[in-house]
Amino acid sequence: MNISTTLFSYLGRQFLLWLVSVFLIFMAIALLFDVVEMLRRTSDKDAVTLGLVLQMSLLKLPFLSQVTLPFMILFAAMLTFWRLARANEAVVARAAGISAWQFILPAFLITVFVGTLQIAVINPFSAAMLAQFQKLEAEHIKNRTSMISVSRNGLWLRQAGAQGDYAVIHALRVSQKDLILHQVIIFRFDAKSRFVDRIDADRAILTDGYWVIPNGWLSSPKPETRPVTNVRVPTDMTKTNILESFSAPETMSFWSLPDFIDTIEAAGFSGHRHRLHFHALTAFPLLLSSMILIAASFTLRINRRTGTTAALLGGLSCSFVLYFLTDIVHALGLSASIPIPLAAWTPAGVSMLVGLAMLFHLEDG
Repeated sequence: MNISTTLFSYLGRQFLLWLVSVFLIFMAIALLFDVVEMLRRTSDKDAVTLGLVLQMSLLKLPFLSQVTLPFMILFAAMLTFWRLARANEAVVARAAGISAWQFILPAFLITVFVGTLQIAVINPFSAAMLAQFQKLEAEHIKNRTSMISVSRNGLWLRQAGAQGDYAVIHALRVSQKDLILHQVIIFRFDAKSRFVDRIDADRAILTDGYWVIPNGWLSSPKPETRPVTNVRVPTDMTKTNILESFSAPETMSFWSLPDFIDTIEAAGFSGHRHRLHFHALTAFPLLLSSMILIAASFTLRINRRTGTTAALLGGLSCSFVLYFLTDIVHALGLSASIPIPLAAWTPAGVSMLVGLAMLFHLEDG
């Protein structure tokens, strides 16, 4: 028996109502906890006002919604199916010849649409907001004055000096293992942004507190250009904070990630984190839709086999297992223990297979 348009619309409206309710509750809780955490982090920063804290928390909120969306889908679906089962509407539909697959179809299709909308439209907005949050965080909380960017023309790095002076460094490529810059140009400026000199060199080596240039040429506003050896340019940067200064994959739009990955890999840096994030976003609709199958498995027969408490505990257990599985598999992918696509698609694939197996058992077991 095919599901009627009226029943399809009714089930879809029920799921959307619970999804919006769960979304608002999750976002209110996330905002509250994030504001409290930001206040704790900025308690010793006199220049950081409550308004700035609220602004930063709101900028981070779209990213938090993306992280928690699978759990929102799971709980919204469980609440939808639980209410329908408790009201015996699910029993009546099943007695009328509606299969479990047809019964969950509206929620499944809505979830696939939400997942696609998330990566295609919402993710670019979320990434832009998170990038603005990290900019404010670096400026007001971490007091980070150095900046780094990568383009198709190589690496650009700006570092501040102790007296208000600064240097702009450009390198065509980088050896990431020992952080050696190749084909380097260093422009140095005084505190009033007046050009001081320029150093051209084949390489610059990062040591403790200095960029060491074994051989190069020094140019200044004076007419002469002269060779120099073992020049030491002071820096407060380390290998760790240089790598951390790259745009986090979460601040990159889904549509921008492929080009950015090619760019940083051409510059000599690893694109593992960004590649993993791209594949994880691609698998996102599959992960979300698997939540519908798992939720239906726990709640559609709540009157026959399980109580409400057991169903909720089952859903919570699945969400925690999924969270830890995702973290473990992603860590294996980042360490190159398993291929990046496998690491990104495993949580979604395993969740979908588990959901299908449980629903097949519910329907035919």
